[in-house]
Amino acid sequence: MNQLTLSIIFYLFAAVTVVSAAFVVFSKNVIYSAFALLFTLFGVAALYVFLSADFIAITQLVVYVGGILVLLLFGVMFTNTIMQTDIKTDVMHVVPGTILLILMIAGMLYTFYTTGDWMPGEAQLQGSVVQRIGIETMSRYMLPFEMASVVLLVALLGAAFLARYDKAHKNEH
Repeated sequence: MNQLTLSIIFYLFAAVTVVSAAFVVFSKNVIYSAFALLFTLFGVAALYVFLSADFIAITQLVVYVGGILVLLLFGVMFTNTIMQTDIKTDVMHVVPGTILLILMIAGMLYTFYTTGDWMPGEAQLQGSVVQRIGIETMSRYMLPFEMASVVLLVALLGAAFLARYDKAHKNEH
């Protein structure tokens, strides 16, 4: 592909991501916001693929789109059905949010213009990042990987214990 085609594809995915993210923020209907979040997360994954970060793109799709977003949609839809309510949100804090948006855009533009070209180099586009991550994780970084999994397991058990502990005390009173 030539440079013009790559630029058009990049800006198309960037526009889809930004427009759907704005719809997530400004929509008053929670279900519409959740569906717009789907397009935002897919757009971010596409940008990761475009920038040769295929492992992060797949992780984005599996964890966020495949797990969290589906859980969010089912939770909102079932809550709406059980409670017979129309779930709406209000857009609040428009002025601080707008100021923060302008500052973030200014920071991104400053970074964009001071770092040079945003396209990855040809050396980055060759080879599989996933294979290198897998080899490094299962060889050199095996101990930190296992330690992180144990810490996450302990955090999960602690959260389950705290949730159950509160339920048990509420039932006693």
